[in-house]
Amino acid sequence: MRLRYAVAAAATTVVGAGAAALAAGRYGSGFALNPAVAGPAPESLITVRSVTPDEVVLTRTPASERPGVYGLTGAGVHATVGPVVAVGDRGHSVTRTLTRVDKGSLAAGAFVRMTPQAYTGDPRGARGLDFAEPQIPGELGPMPAWYLPGARSTWVIAVHGVGATREQALSVLPALHRFRLPVLVPSYRNDPGAPASPDRIGHLGATEWRDLDAAMRFAVEHGARGLVLYGWSSGAAMALRALHRSPVAGKVVGLVLDSPVLDWRATVTAAVRSRRLPRVLTPLAVRAAEGRTGLRGTRHTEAAAEPAVPAGLTVPTLIVHGPDDTFAPWSASRALADRYPGKVALHPVPGAAHTAMWNADPAVYEETLRRFLTPLM
Repeated sequence: MRLRYAVAAAATTVVGAGAAALAAGRYGSGFALNPAVAGPAPESLITVRSVTPDEVVLTRTPASERPGVYGLTGAGVHATVGPVVAVGDRGHSVTRTLTRVDKGSLAAGAFVRMTPQAYTGDPRGARGLDFAEPQIPGELGPMPAWYLPGARSTWVIAVHGVGATREQALSVLPALHRFRLPVLVPSYRNDPGAPASPDRIGHLGATEWRDLDAAMRFAVEHGARGLVLYGWSSGAAMALRALHRSPVAGKVVGLVLDSPVLDWRATVTAAVRSRRLPRVLTPLAVRAAEGRTGLRGTRHTEAAAEPAVPAGLTVPTLIVHGPDDTFAPWSASRALADRYPGKVALHPVPGAAHTAMWNADPAVYEETLRRFLTPLM
């Protein structure tokens, strides 16, 4: 907290000073480029009031009362919670079903936050699914992956987003398994167990797509006749870039984009504003992100016009996104759907936070996924 206010003060009082502006910009850009290190916003913390084997009572906040299935995560603890079943204490607390505590101990007085990552661990421990653990050869070194076998020749490659890990895919793996689709869940640069990039920060898909390309080539070499690229957040941006650039892009038969990062400037802006920092910090953070990642900072050159979205979207695409997403703005998804009405199906999920589309209503999400994937199988 002290660092946040010190940097904000530097930005507002000496914004013309090069060193202060650089420090402020780097600090702000970190919320988008390295959110795992930056950590959650303090106001996102929720107090556990009480716990029973089947229910947990939480302080009532906009996050704790969201409908659906979520994870609760805190210091050394992760649990899965279901829907709200009661509101108590004169409207100051909510009671949710408690599905499982898979890490640590959930106790009264603990501080936790709601996360779309409803499950933790690996596919067998978290979801009861058998899997193998191949190593995918990437340009920076071998990258661990999960492979879940299936009877079909079309593979799904599921790519997590910014600030997440392979565990992001655990929510949807049972549904993909029911569809009998082989699934490859790769890690990529800067993930646990994977090689680090030279700068050790995320590039919102601009460089990470090359690791997805390695996973695509691995799948084709091991028998995949068709590929569905399934990405969350910056993983969706990786999928779009890979469709445009991968040597095996011709094998891609469809895309599933969940909460896609389609406009990196807007995402950096949203990440800064979510911390309630002064608006003067926003352009500094955008410029710092441009300098740190090589992303283009202007829309007015041909090079800059090379975005996450390829010049021609050639395969059926499902976008599942929330109009209330404050990290990856909905407007970019709406514009993409309008640009390619014959290729893009846009499924809105009102009220859902970034990458929490499945969480808001798992049954509806999985049925939407089934209808989209069936013709591609």
